[in-house]
Amino acid sequence: MFRQLPKGRRQARRLLFAVSSAILMSGLCGCQTAFMADSQEVTGALGDNAAANRPSDPRREVETYRTRYRDNPKDPGVALAYAHALRAAGERSQAVAILEQAAIANPGNKTLLAGYGRALADNGNFKQAFDVLSQAHSPDDPDWRILSVQGTALDQMGRHDEARQYYTNALKIVPDEPTVLSNLGLSYVLSKDLPRAEETLRRAYGRAGKDARVRMNLAFVIGMQGRDAEAESIARADLPVEEATANVAELKRLMSRRDKGRNPSVGNIVAASRPG
Repeated sequence: MFRQLPKGRRQARRLLFAVSSAILMSGLCGCQTAFMADSQEVTGALGDNAAANRPSDPRREVETYRTRYRDNPKDPGVALAYAHALRAAGERSQAVAILEQAAIANPGNKTLLAGYGRALADNGNFKQAFDVLSQAHSPDDPDWRILSVQGTALDQMGRHDEARQYYTNALKIVPDEPTVLSNLGLSYVLSKDLPRAEETLRRAYGRAGKDARVRMNLAFVIGMQGRDAEAESIARADLPVEEATANVAELKRLMSRRDKGRNPSVGNIVAASRPG
């Protein structure tokens, strides 16, 4: 089980972006994503079990913010909230369009640019996302959350060495920040350096407290190396029975897919790479 990495590079990269890009929007909109779930989305980290963290009715949220947006389309806060609701409802391209117009109407608004860059990355426009995010902060006033998401965009483009420099710069601002360490660890996964990935994710896990996202990333990487019992132990450690059972079931599901030669689609995980 998990003897080697998936052959599909695109699927493997979803694993990383899932973990990390969630950070930025959570920081901007006060939202959080979740963990481990099959998804065709490119967003969070290992998956998306975000039902408990998302609106119970995403379409209702979209309608609510659509009305507010129509009343004041140039308001950056309304545009960000509307775009977030659209993303939660799976309308990523529309979210990009809304934030693009808002950015044009509010040139220089760094919070808006950060949200726009995140939406672009979430929609798969990684090069444009990186460029927009570069405008969202400056070298003399860097934002570690943006640096971390820029790293994930570079990883998506296969530029792993450059990506790790961005994670390193983020860690200079927030040493041992578990969400950044988690992204860095998954970057090593993409380079098939599993021992270093595990080492980095263990550091993240040791500093993340009860963060389910980081826990599952570590369990996943250990499972990729064939140590299934250890992976399951980490997935269930110190958790209530119901939650532990769900974690192990999800891990086994991914293992089963891998054993059958199928690549698990790892997507939205509540911002393991983001601040809450």
